[in-house]
Amino acid sequence: MNKPSLIVLIGPTGVGKTELSLSIAEKYHTSIISADSRQLYGDLKIGTAAPTPEQLARVTHYFVGTLKLTDYYSAAQYEAEVMKKLDELFKVQNVVLLTGGSMMYVDAVCKGIDDIPTVDKETREMMMKRYEEKGLEQLCGELKVLDPEYYATVDLKNPKRVIHALEICYMTGKTYTSFRTQSKKERPFNIIKIGLKREREELYDRINRRVDIMMEEGLLEEAKRVYPYKELNSLNTVGYKEMFNYLDGIWDLPFAIEKIKQNSRIYSRKQMTWFKRDEEITWFHPDEKDAILSHIDACLQKI
Repeated sequence: MNKPSLIVLIGPTGVGKTELSLSIAEKYHTSIISADSRQLYGDLKIGTAAPTPEQLARVTHYFVGTLKLTDYYSAAQYEAEVMKKLDELFKVQNVVLLTGGSMMYVDAVCKGIDDIPTVDKETREMMMKRYEEKGLEQLCGELKVLDPEYYATVDLKNPKRVIHALEICYMTGKTYTSFRTQSKKERPFNIIKIGLKREREELYDRINRRVDIMMEEGLLEEAKRVYPYKELNSLNTVGYKEMFNYLDGIWDLPFAIEKIKQNSRIYSRKQMTWFKRDEEITWFHPDEKDAILSHIDACLQKI
């Protein structure tokens, strides 16, 4: 019996994944699994460009709007839950579509991530307190002592990654590096990877216009609603951080909007840098829908 297939549709923010994903899912009579780490949060619909009620009505989506802002969530949890969902879905359909721009979430499903222990509540709270009291620079110094190998490679300006590594060090008594084998896991399904890309000027124009549309749809009001939770990791993301600076009186609104556009463009470059390392991706312009569907058909016929 042939293995089922997972179609993976990826690309940078603003490239045009959503509409194409709906067309693909409708053609193959299947559902969509979101690989967007922020669309998981039900209170962040506008700033994450979550699927609209109309889009959700067209195709069944999973992993959209399922979490509260205060919920702790990790790529390891995502991997486990998606693999369980795929096992269910592949019992009734031979093709499933996964789409999104969260690089680690895509890799978690396609390649698997290391079996790093789940951090317990006490350690997590202890490290957050240390971060608030001591600051990132001191935590980086601790990481240099406890896990010099990871210290040499981690983004030292990213508190989430520094803190998580220290959580593992303190909780297990072992280095974070010792848990990172980076070995690819075998999957019980075929994977067809489609990447979407546009010329930089075209993509940047789409990103800028999308931010303007978000503002028209009520991004500022959405940011005001979640403002009391602004210190949470779930809100440490483009769109909300800039709005919080406006609400704190640090920036004026036009400047905050421009910073959202700028930081979104920067994020799109990081996404493309990550995705371009993956030689399994076949790249298309989003307007090449017929070519994309033909490519998927050809891949499915070979299987």
